[in-house]
Amino acid sequence: MSLFSRRFYKAAGAGTLALLAVACAGEAQEGMYGQAGPPEVAVESVKARPVRLTSVLPGRTVAYRVAEVRPQVSGVITERLFEEGDEVDAGQPLYRIDSAPYQAAFENAAAALARAEALAVAAANREKRLARLVETNAVSRQDYDDAVAAARQARADVAAARAARDSAKVDLDRTVVAAPIAGRIGRALVTDGALVSAGQAQPLAVIHTLDPIYVDIAQSSAEILRWKRRATDKRDAGDAESFGVKLTLEDGFPYPLEGRLELTEVSVEPSTGSVAMRAVFPNPDGLLLPGMFVRAEVVEGMLDEAILAPQRAITRNPQGQGVAYVVDAENRAEARIVETERAIGDQWVVTAGLEPGDRLVVEGFQRFRPGDPVTPVEVSRVAAAGSESGANAPGGGRP
Repeated sequence: MSLFSRRFYKAAGAGTLALLAVACAGEAQEGMYGQAGPPEVAVESVKARPVRLTSVLPGRTVAYRVAEVRPQVSGVITERLFEEGDEVDAGQPLYRIDSAPYQAAFENAAAALARAEALAVAAANREKRLARLVETNAVSRQDYDDAVAAARQARADVAAARAARDSAKVDLDRTVVAAPIAGRIGRALVTDGALVSAGQAQPLAVIHTLDPIYVDIAQSSAEILRWKRRATDKRDAGDAESFGVKLTLEDGFPYPLEGRLELTEVSVEPSTGSVAMRAVFPNPDGLLLPGMFVRAEVVEGMLDEAILAPQRAITRNPQGQGVAYVVDAENRAEARIVETERAIGDQWVVTAGLEPGDRLVVEGFQRFRPGDPVTPVEVSRVAAAGSESGANAPGGGRP
């Protein structure tokens, strides 16, 4: 081969390599920046749908009923008739007090009643006899009047003696201290042999009714006003008392049973500016105990036509206003100032700035500026494409 031929082939080879390098660079650039044209952004169509509004508030559990067992007569405790921590029924005997003096007082009152009844019979018979004699003037009218008064006094003595006997019987019955309510009784606060007295400050035991159980919640008066105002709004389909209440326990686990809001106080606590609310919950297993700290999820109401926007779709400008981007009819990105009320999960409740049917940009903000043309792609298609690519990737699909 001649020198010219060798130089020709060398030059042709160099040109081919240059063309290949340019082609590779073009492919790399196309892969980096994508096809020519407006950038793709993920959008989500704004829809109005019913939304339940809730608030999570701190609360404390309170026993449904509480009764402090106290003696109503004085004496020495002779016997305890319950086991600590047991469930007791209303009227169940709990303590026995020495009844000997009260038994004697009852028998004395019963004897006094029998004596009074005997005297009353004699006075009544005398009254009847003098009534016949006074008609024939065999006795004076004064004697008859005295007999009538004595009979009446005898009947009054009988009534007083009967009341004294009944009072003694009540005191005798009270030597057995009974449970005033049904529930779970705590520890015994006195022991056998202790001297107790009627009306003493220290209880003998305390009984709590735990099924059902109350949960006391506090909410600010401003929030209560907002609830009431929303309840009169035509968008609201209900109020707080028409929905259930859910609990989260101290360990973070949800309470399995749902309660209901039973009471909202009619006054505001001046020191805290809050309104007390009370919910009642079933507690068949005794899981909730009085004094536990819980978090209650209270339903404020239901919005018929609420607009929700993903939190990632709304940013804040330097003035703190919410900013969202929508794609207009000409497929241009448009910035909107929006107002948000609260977060529900990972979404905002939008009260102004968005309307049903708007195409809200949720991904791809770095690819455009306000007013730029964009290519909107529904976020559902983006998610489907991502899952399909993940399944086709090495190691994707079935394990």
